[in-house]
Amino acid sequence: MSDGDVKRLSRLAAITTQLQAKSLVTATELAARFSVSVRTIYRDIRALESSGIPIYTEEGKGYRLMEGYRLPPIMFTESEANALVMVEQLVLNNKDSSLVKDYSDAIDKIKSSLNSEHKARVNLLSDRTQFSKMKEQEKNSDHLSTLQYALTNFFLIDIGYTDEANRLTQRRIEPFALFSTRNSWILVAWCRLREGFRNFRLDRIQTLDLLLETFTPHDMTLEDYFRQYG
Repeated sequence: MSDGDVKRLSRLAAITTQLQAKSLVTATELAARFSVSVRTIYRDIRALESSGIPIYTEEGKGYRLMEGYRLPPIMFTESEANALVMVEQLVLNNKDSSLVKDYSDAIDKIKSSLNSEHKARVNLLSDRTQFSKMKEQEKNSDHLSTLQYALTNFFLIDIGYTDEANRLTQRRIEPFALFSTRNSWILVAWCRLREGFRNFRLDRIQTLDLLLETFTPHDMTLEDYFRQYG
């Protein structure tokens, strides 16, 4: 097998990963990512289709996998797993306990996909890597995972929120975006009580109830929000 064949097989595997990771991907995007021509991507897509992968072409939009189709489990290289373990150490420094738990669970699944030799090395790296004062960090919220779910599925949320004057109010909100500061996570949401966008610190959310009622998504990006309200 020539070097060219090896590179193409590697690229085909990477394209299938992109198709599984994103709902829609364009030939131009793939060509830029892999530093090849759009025509080469067209040939790669035809090759994947010939191998039995059900790829749908949406004219003028891009490619996507057939709904419900799942590729075999992704195998991580040692260096990829090491990178994720390093990120795990940063996540452990986060003050939201739900994010820490979810990421740790994900890392366990990643480690389970490694062979025994790579697994031993990754665990060694995990044991020998630690950021200063990490274990002293106190968790001051546990709502991030629920808020992520509500944000991506457009579910309303009821919260009990304490403001800077230590006044508790009940809010019904439409989650829009999340961003982190040095001390806390911030939720950007449309507050139905105040009839406008507000920033909520997660460590000031006293109670949180995920509702089954959905809301109409806000038609703007986070960059649009910062330009308009920042």
